[in-house]
Amino acid sequence: MTTPWSRRGFLTVCSGTAVALGLGTRALAATDEFATLRARWRTLTLGEGFDPTADPFKSRLADLGTTASQYRATMAPATGSLWPDLVYADPDPDTDQESYGYSGNMNTSYTRLSTLAQAYSQPGTGLTGDPGLRAAIVAGLDHLHDDVYNAGQTRYGNWYNWQIGAPQALLDTCVLLYDALSAAQLADYLAAVDHFVPDSAVASYSGTSTGANRVDLCRVLALRGVLGASAAKVALARGALSPVYPYVTSGDGLYADGSFVQHTTVPYTGSYGSVMLGGLGLLFALLAGSTWAVTDPNRQIVFDSVEHAWAPFLYNGLVMDGVAGRAISRGLTAADPKQIQQDDHLRGHPILASIVLLGQGASTAESTRWRALVKGWMQRDYYSAPLADPVLSLPHLARLKAVQDDGSVTAVAEPTGHRLFPSMERATHRRPGWAASLSMADKRITYYETGNGENLRGWHTGSGMLYWWGDTFANGQYSDAFWPTVDPYRLPGTTASRKALADAAGGDWGASKPDVNWVGGATDGQRAAVGQYLKGLQSTLVAKKSWFFLDDTVVCLGAGIGCTDGTAVETTVENRNLGPTGGAPFTVDGTVEPASYPWSATLTGAKWAHIGGHGGYVFPGGAAVRALREAREGSWSTINKGGSTTVLNRKYLTMYVDHGTDPVNASYAYLLLPGATAAGTRARAADPNWLTVLANTDSQQGVLVRSLGFTGVNFWFGGTVGTLTASDPCCVMISESDDGTAVIAVSDPMRMRTSLTLTWRRAVTAVTSAPGTLASAATGAALTLSFGDLTGMAGASQRVTVRLG
Repeated sequence: MTTPWSRRGFLTVCSGTAVALGLGTRALAATDEFATLRARWRTLTLGEGFDPTADPFKSRLADLGTTASQYRATMAPATGSLWPDLVYADPDPDTDQESYGYSGNMNTSYTRLSTLAQAYSQPGTGLTGDPGLRAAIVAGLDHLHDDVYNAGQTRYGNWYNWQIGAPQALLDTCVLLYDALSAAQLADYLAAVDHFVPDSAVASYSGTSTGANRVDLCRVLALRGVLGASAAKVALARGALSPVYPYVTSGDGLYADGSFVQHTTVPYTGSYGSVMLGGLGLLFALLAGSTWAVTDPNRQIVFDSVEHAWAPFLYNGLVMDGVAGRAISRGLTAADPKQIQQDDHLRGHPILASIVLLGQGASTAESTRWRALVKGWMQRDYYSAPLADPVLSLPHLARLKAVQDDGSVTAVAEPTGHRLFPSMERATHRRPGWAASLSMADKRITYYETGNGENLRGWHTGSGMLYWWGDTFANGQYSDAFWPTVDPYRLPGTTASRKALADAAGGDWGASKPDVNWVGGATDGQRAAVGQYLKGLQSTLVAKKSWFFLDDTVVCLGAGIGCTDGTAVETTVENRNLGPTGGAPFTVDGTVEPASYPWSATLTGAKWAHIGGHGGYVFPGGAAVRALREAREGSWSTINKGGSTTVLNRKYLTMYVDHGTDPVNASYAYLLLPGATAAGTRARAADPNWLTVLANTDSQQGVLVRSLGFTGVNFWFGGTVGTLTASDPCCVMISESDDGTAVIAVSDPMRMRTSLTLTWRRAVTAVTSAPGTLASAATGAALTLSFGDLTGMAGASQRVTVRLG
């Protein structure tokens, strides 16, 4: 069977008539526009075009039936609960953590009823069309309405559960059980929705009614309008989407540089951004061709953002953790009886499916490109096959299966290039064979987000954490219980004080931000220079950190490192998750180090190191590096109050530079070579001419790689480094090409320069292209570029192309 599982198809397969199922004569009423929209939402939420007798759908439907049977068997309506394990009656209703739990149980109760409704409506569950199940669902809806979710109830706990979570599950259930509900029942349920989600919820684009939350609220209003035959509600929902589309310059939403921020200060492309993308896809599809079709021309911004904002953070099916906020702490949960661990792959797969869905409303050219991207990500996800995703919704599963089976779609390879996202202080670097991502923080972007008892120890994720993955290896690096077992003071790439921090230090919802301005970089689209003036969270730590992203290498420099915490300060070169067994060989300067656990050593004068199956590391001029193998234990509950207490064990290989206690003006320098062989790493270390460190001080950091024609300098203050002189703080990178041209990329990370002069002592005959910010240029034996006001450029790179003399 491959036809859409429509409402009509459901009636036909189950009984041939509505009366046979006891659904009443309303099922046979004349079709109107609202009935059409109900049927369309049913299709969107149940899926279409799949064969329920073939896997992966057959087994998933059977699992759905098993889960539903368990929920049905344990349902026990009582005052304060519908299930004994989900007590929602709050003895002291307010907005503290305890009340959050009670309101969450109310939300989960509706989610379980939605699961039962899906098992009743889907084919192949063993419960399809079961009259007893139908009666149980309706009884559950009545119980929750009478006991807790009604127009006379005052909300407590988390607002989300009352305005988004519960009403979405309730309305979805009402669509699936529409013909089993009396007019009075439906009116009561909708009155409850009106009470908790009044029109005023979208009257102002502010607070909790922005970005992904606004889209979720519009979904509630739209479905409430469809079920209640209210044209005004549907029109309100459509209109209230419009503030979501335009680019923003502060706060929540999409930025012109591809950033996506939620909760004012948190990079959230991979979590809230995923919700927004999926919600818009559903609403665009629901309303298409109707009286309320979304026609706002600004919706093109959302379509453009698929490749501009989401694709840069997708790699082989995963979505990078640096843009997932507190979702990184959602692994095994205490409430999940199946104990399915969430991870970056399981967060990525719904984004792939949402892109496919969104393509239905985009141009044919856009949809074709997106399906080719999705097919490539699916094919390369060897770590966690999307079609075997245990938590991916069945409609999403059907969308991805359709792409996989579409012979007209040719998978495209991962793109190469560098992307800077200055509005959320993130960067991605993609090369043949690997990809990397960098997370930073400044006065606009938080160190990390905690809240709802989640992500309690993500303190240093914004302190220059450098993630990286290989094309065919290490795609589970941060997926395999990394977050509950890694040392949170030793995140790869970061410089941090060992000062003990309390869980959730700095405050909830991204409240804590460093008082720094110089964070950002410059790129020509392939290579980049990036810098972060680092101030530690609740620490006296300060440091200047620079990264130069090149063809097969990331050059990492640190300088001006100081602290008076009375504790050690460390820069973590690497902290590799080697899984439960941890057998990867570790070679230093040609010597294979012990593979036993625990093991540690100080590598004095180390010039290079290599982790088998991962990559290489070079220390220019030699360095004293601490190395250790350790088996670390942890549980998800240590970083998330709702997490499982099951103790997990993973083995790590860590390299770090120990700057000592209360260092003064300490520094470091190392090269990361993802995927490099031991021989390749040795060769790079043995070539003294490959890299020239032009400066590594508290004032400037810069490098020259002659073989690449690359120069990169972070001017923390104006000054001269090599052949470059800058009048003021800025970031500069230059790529010279064999064809006699060069690209000079300049940025003002501080967003404070009303003028900037840059001199490059290199013969230049002509400027062939320049941005509007370039006020004047003088060529000849040297090039002098004079920029005007850069304060409005939001830290973006200003690219000048020249012809060399």
